[in-house]
Amino acid sequence: MKKALIVAKWEFIEKVKTKTFVISLILTPAIIISFAIIPTLLSNPQNSSTQAIGVIDTSGHYFQPLEKVIEKYKTKNNQPRFLLVNLAGKGKNINEILKTANIYTVTGRIEGYLLINSGGTDSVNAEFRHKSTDLSNDLGTLENAFNEVRIDLALSKEGINYKQMKTISSIVDIKNIEVGNEENIMQSHFLILFFTSFIYIILLMMMILSSGGMLIRSLIEEKSNRLIEILVSSCSPDELLTGKVIGLSSLGITQVLIWTLIGLLLVVFQVIPSQVFNNIVPILVYFALGFIFYTSIFVGVGSIVTTEQEAQQITSYLSLVLVLPIVLTIPAMENPGSILVQILSYIPFTIPSIMILRFNIGTVPNLDIITTSIVMVISTYLSVSIAAKIFRIGVLSYGKRPSVKELISWIKEE
Repeated sequence: MKKALIVAKWEFIEKVKTKTFVISLILTPAIIISFAIIPTLLSNPQNSSTQAIGVIDTSGHYFQPLEKVIEKYKTKNNQPRFLLVNLAGKGKNINEILKTANIYTVTGRIEGYLLINSGGTDSVNAEFRHKSTDLSNDLGTLENAFNEVRIDLALSKEGINYKQMKTISSIVDIKNIEVGNEENIMQSHFLILFFTSFIYIILLMMMILSSGGMLIRSLIEEKSNRLIEILVSSCSPDELLTGKVIGLSSLGITQVLIWTLIGLLLVVFQVIPSQVFNNIVPILVYFALGFIFYTSIFVGVGSIVTTEQEAQQITSYLSLVLVLPIVLTIPAMENPGSILVQILSYIPFTIPSIMILRFNIGTVPNLDIITTSIVMVISTYLSVSIAAKIFRIGVLSYGKRPSVKELISWIKEE
């Protein structure tokens, strides 16, 4: 065991010093967080300064009530979001008014103007004319305010109180709340589900691929320069294998710890919700089992290939299996009890990702947790055992890649 620890220490130090590890350590969470935050920042932009909006009301009924209604809309700095400017002067020709409004808009004196053509409250249409192409959010606000005024005027004409009518016709949002055990009652928000499901699966996939890729490349390099023969002469293949698995697992634990600290900092600064750490203990258990399971597979693959091309060909199939739960994330959120999700919960290659997903979209029965954990532990043990048998022979094999028949004979050997 002492030699295995020496190998593990050497493996850990060598991998930590690589640029690939440093880049993946920082870049991976940065990319994932960017994917989650940037769309939110880009959607529904809101100006922080007051915008001057012209109003041409041909009926003379809408400007004053619209000015009152628009006062409730504020900027991020709690300033008035819009300043309405009445462009419809008395005695002016409509063509002259429109010409002046267009000049004001083009020169930037106003952001745009609202043209209201009305024959009364029964027949009305409105246009928002502007120069900027980035006023879609403002258009929605102006539309809501205008319709509120229009409905109020129409109801007042019929002797109906607008506030009472608004209360009666208001829409009640039905909140989506899942009820399980009292301590597990949770409100389902897509943002929380995204972080606690999609992000963990992405991190697991990228950590497995990056760490596994480094392991395979190091084995290929050691075999190509015959360094592996020196290592095996100093320790047994089993000790070498154990050391590599321990070293790579330590590398993975280091990554997870640093990513966890980054996550905690983001929670403190309210960049991500604190619910991202719900069910963290079972998630980390499946995370660790999945990492060890796939690491042993990469060890077996790395011991039988001799070129980067062969390694990429084999690992590409493993990548497809790792990507599958990512593809199923949104469908699983919509239908967590589907037969496909249940089946994938018992297949060793997909258990870690699917169970992480299930923990965050609903209450997982204790029987499923116990059963899938046992299946995963047994699968990990078998995977390590098979990888060890392949490693003993494959690590010193050169030339042609062994066939499936040869691999089976290696596994059968005691």
